[in-house]
Amino acid sequence: MRIIQNGHGGVPTQLRTETFTGLVYIDPVLDGAEGAAVNSVFFAPGARTYWHSHESGQVLYVLSGSGLVCAAGGEAAVIRSGDIVWAAPGELHWHGGGPVTKMHHLAVSLGQTTWAQEVTDAEYGPQEATA
Repeated sequence: MRIIQNGHGGVPTQLRTETFTGLVYIDPVLDGAEGAAVNSVFFAPGARTYWHSHESGQVLYVLSGSGLVCAAGGEAAVIRSGDIVWAAPGELHWHGGGPVTKMHHLAVSLGQTTWAQEVTDAEYGPQEATA
């Protein structure tokens, strides 16, 4: 058992630019040493991850705001405060703030994360979902 005091163990908030589009801040909660990385992630409006997948899956718990999530081959769906998303092992997906809304979620990533290409404005923009 390991207890991490003060949520993120004193690691400063990180502004992320690699594998993210737009303004994204991350507070690491658990570093992934045991096969599970836990991060508190804030997305500004329009900000989002690149396409990616997780070796053993990912759980997203929306803490505040609303945003979008999309699996490859599917349509973007609106997610809001209190929603939980399960991305299955190996499922290619992205998530982020809505076009005009911010979102803050807790991301539990299991196993190795594999990053792919940037989500284009065309992929992000044409959905009818308005978060």
